[in-house]
Amino acid sequence: MLAQQRQAAIVDRVRLTGGIRVTDLAGEFGVSDMTIRRDLDLLAERGLLAKVHGGATVAESGSTDEPGFAAKSARQLSEKAAIAARAANLVQPGMAVALSAGTTTAALAHRLVDTAGLTVVTNSIPVAEVFHRAGRPDQTVVLTGGIRTPSDALVGPVAVGAIRTLHLDLVFLGVHGMSVRAGYTTPNLMEAETNRALIAAAERLVVLADHTKWGTVGISSMAELGAAHTVVTDDGLPEPTRATLREHVTELVVAT
Repeated sequence: MLAQQRQAAIVDRVRLTGGIRVTDLAGEFGVSDMTIRRDLDLLAERGLLAKVHGGATVAESGSTDEPGFAAKSARQLSEKAAIAARAANLVQPGMAVALSAGTTTAALAHRLVDTAGLTVVTNSIPVAEVFHRAGRPDQTVVLTGGIRTPSDALVGPVAVGAIRTLHLDLVFLGVHGMSVRAGYTTPNLMEAETNRALIAAAERLVVLADHTKWGTVGISSMAELGAAHTVVTDDGLPEPTRATLREHVTELVVAT
């Protein structure tokens, strides 16, 4: 197992259990205690967990805490890849789609670079860069202007003004969290406004959210739970939560 894969697995384990011991991790991954401690030091520096004596716990965060794009990119790598693969099946050649900012939507961008005749609207610098590097001549990529956030999103009145002139087939929305009470949320107030504009511009809303997003609530709601036609998640989401989502959305896609 590569170091990056091991570190991603450690973050997943901490988020699922609330805390983990160095000795347990060392035994599970077949490495030394020192290797695990170095992993924990690196992950703590990135804000992905909190180091404690003998192990690590979940990093405390508030409703306005917004990790950077690089930090979020290290989380739930396999889940995001699986979600992106299933979400890509919803896109047909010639569509006009929007991809909001986020690491899961960035994973989806890699899956769409070979889709013919696609028009992509995004407020994400990393998403736009994926399509730019691919350079397919029959694709059109529209990057909104705006104010840059820690997650590399472009937000604010310039972004909202550009989006409001558009009519799109699908919007793929990455979220900070989701719950029955708060719906789909973000820790950034201006990003919430920009994403609401994306939602309003599209015929169909597809939310991309791995299992760790359930129960997390950011400061600002972007839409209620039932506003999404489709939610694409991973099989780490417990069955009772899946049942709750099915009560609110038309389609729940669970990626393995």
